[in-house]
Amino acid sequence: MSDTLLFHKTYRHPSSKEWVVFVHGAGGSSSVWFKQIKAYKQHFNLLLLDLRGHGRSNNMFRDMMKNPYSFKSVTLDILDLLNHLKIQSAHFVGVSLGTIIIRNLAELAPERVKTLIMGGAVTRLDARSQFLVQLGNFCKHVIPYMWLYSLFAYIVMPQKTQKESRLLFIREAKKLCQKEFKRWFKLAADVNPLMGYFKEKEIPIPTLYLMGSNDYMFIKPVKEMVKEHKHSYLTEFENCGHVCNVERPDEFNEHSIQFIQQHQSSL
Repeated sequence: MSDTLLFHKTYRHPSSKEWVVFVHGAGGSSSVWFKQIKAYKQHFNLLLLDLRGHGRSNNMFRDMMKNPYSFKSVTLDILDLLNHLKIQSAHFVGVSLGTIIIRNLAELAPERVKTLIMGGAVTRLDARSQFLVQLGNFCKHVIPYMWLYSLFAYIVMPQKTQKESRLLFIREAKKLCQKEFKRWFKLAADVNPLMGYFKEKEIPIPTLYLMGSNDYMFIKPVKEMVKEHKHSYLTEFENCGHVCNVERPDEFNEHSIQFIQQHQSSL
């Protein structure tokens, strides 16, 4: 595999021409989708990828290490991969920070995006979230990054029912090096300006938000956005937290697959 491409894995369907691309969040990897693969591959072609610096993409991009990360550069990595695989358009499924990346992809190349599935979507950092980011930014040079990441994971996913998700993300984050963590951490400062723009400018792409009712840091701004956007829909899972594809995989798969199937014929 080229060292200029993201690590990826494909599952090809014997007859379907539809592609679904899965994009994980910061600190995760494509392994967070292990509860989606079996259900999805019955209907679609699948592309799972590890974002730069994550999972098995962690030893790539030597030339990029000197340059600051941006949501645009991370998004262009995915477009390069789509071009390499000759995937002209696809349905995109993201979780957590991955939802910002796929929304940005829809902004940069709307012709490549058929639908968006936004799991545990991050659409705005509230005052509490911004304080945590500022605190982490202040401490990131003196505190081991895994301490910081574990703290953030616990704050975002504090309940017992979220333990599996929390431990999964902490385990995957251990594959990041300290410098890589800092590069991704800096992206958090760009979330509110970018999402403020996205809120003002709706794109005519069918978008399904799948949120846990206990995702207390992020669900409120999602509800506000869905009310304002004509092409956006929200399904809320009761007694569920941030990483709803892990906590409620059956419901997540059912609603998202149905949404894609409802819209694929008209696109």
